[in-house]
Amino acid sequence: MIRQMCATPAQLLDFLHCNDLVVTVPEASKLLCVVLTLPATTASMERSFSALKRIKTYSRHRTGEERLSSLALISIESACLMSLKKDRETFYNDVIKKFMEKDSSVFKGSAVCVYSMSDIRNVFNGPFAHKHGHNYQWTAYTGKIPYPRPGTCAGGTFTPGLRSTKEFSDDAVNFIRGHPLMYHPVYPIHKRPLVVRTGVDYRFTTIAVDQVDAVDGRYEVLFLGTDQGTVQKVIVLPKDPSTLEELTLEEVEVFRTPAPVKTMKISTKRQQLYVSSDAGLIQVSLHRCGVYGKACSDCCLARDPYCAWDGEICAPFTQATKRRSRRQDIRHGDPLRQCRGFNAKVEKRLKEMVQFGVEGSNTFLECQPRSPQATVKWLFQTDGKRKALSRDRNLLKTPQGVLLKSLSQADAGLYHCLATENNFKHTIARVSLHILDRQIAVALTSVDDEDNDEAHVNDSGNNRRPNKQQRQGFWPQEQHPVAQPWPNNPLPSQPEVRLIHQYCKSYWEQLGAREQLGAQQQQQQQRQSKLKSRRHTENQASSGG
Repeated sequence: MIRQMCATPAQLLDFLHCNDLVVTVPEASKLLCVVLTLPATTASMERSFSALKRIKTYSRHRTGEERLSSLALISIESACLMSLKKDRETFYNDVIKKFMEKDSSVFKGSAVCVYSMSDIRNVFNGPFAHKHGHNYQWTAYTGKIPYPRPGTCAGGTFTPGLRSTKEFSDDAVNFIRGHPLMYHPVYPIHKRPLVVRTGVDYRFTTIAVDQVDAVDGRYEVLFLGTDQGTVQKVIVLPKDPSTLEELTLEEVEVFRTPAPVKTMKISTKRQQLYVSSDAGLIQVSLHRCGVYGKACSDCCLARDPYCAWDGEICAPFTQATKRRSRRQDIRHGDPLRQCRGFNAKVEKRLKEMVQFGVEGSNTFLECQPRSPQATVKWLFQTDGKRKALSRDRNLLKTPQGVLLKSLSQADAGLYHCLATENNFKHTIARVSLHILDRQIAVALTSVDDEDNDEAHVNDSGNNRRPNKQQRQGFWPQEQHPVAQPWPNNPLPSQPEVRLIHQYCKSYWEQLGAREQLGAQQQQQQQRQSKLKSRRHTENQASSGG
């Protein structure tokens, strides 16, 4: 049941401007925020907030108003009038977006619902609720309704002769007291919430809505503030004619110290979201396309209406972008269709990471997908065959990767991290794991300890081992100990240690090549500068002669 509001059905949208506002709903409901989407009628109202009001719970005791003091009043924490542009002569179907919270021992959570203004008008134009019969059952009131009809604002279209509610007749006041509820309820669109959060440690506190033009249409993006100081960016898409699909594009921690978000306002011109709390006012960009990745598939799977792949990176989408280069699919998010020919290139560019583990210890293989909707699967490759990680193995899967426990030589191999989203599979990480024998690892670490002692005791001799600083690059390239093994310590025969030395050798060779290239470029620049100065001197001499 919904209690009546101080507005006629024809002027329900003007209730924010009514001086004697009375908003009553059942005490069990907690209306936190209402966003009214209104049509734009002037250029100054296009895609901008036209009004922002706070309506607090009040109880006025003026002459003639004590008769209404028994009505339950509720606070609408944030009533936002938002005007949206399509065409200057085109009107939208008015809708109300609101979210509610419920906190009890049985259920705890928040929800966002969408209501049609036409449905609300029909309910307030309909019958009042009335208790009738010996069981006092709720039925529709069929008797005479006094003038003015309850819910009518004084001085409106239907009551031009009344200046305030103090002039209402006693019959109207008594009828309001006895019939505070409407008989028919107002159901949300699709008769279910748009966004639901249950079993979480936060609540929604405010909401802001932006309409974004994408390649395949216009979409509504919801920005939901929480009592933990975060803002969730959510989009709801039609999955099929009867169901909707909710996608959380990203969640941003706005304040360093968690503080409940109180108000939010969108600036379409600046593409910024302004978020306020007791901690202060923060400016947040409406889009951060770079966090989705540079690949076409990553940008397509993000399904962010603000972003599109422009042929090189995931960049903000504008209507001026060339049609041939931009790739975007908000409704389906299908990289196989949008990014044909680019997916194989990404797989080839993926670098293989080398990681070492010690036998008997634990190691963590990191792999975290950019999208929260993606599911991760690990494959283990040995002898050219890839198999899923067995559940019998001693491992622990986390959202950031997989932890391998009690390593053995059988764990050595190539690990593939596959992400699956919207039936699209792609590799996001390859890790080549090498297992070191425990005795060899102990010997290598003991060598590092001995180096520190020898650096203080013996500073001469051709056969001494280099200290730690010298191994990090203070030796000339031709004298580097990794490129050329120590005379008294030949290269061990174990494959693991040989692999380590080969890796270090290639690293120092690459570093030396870079230094040599930099020196050559510097010498070339010096020669060019000398040549320019010489020409300048010759020109001066010739002009003087």
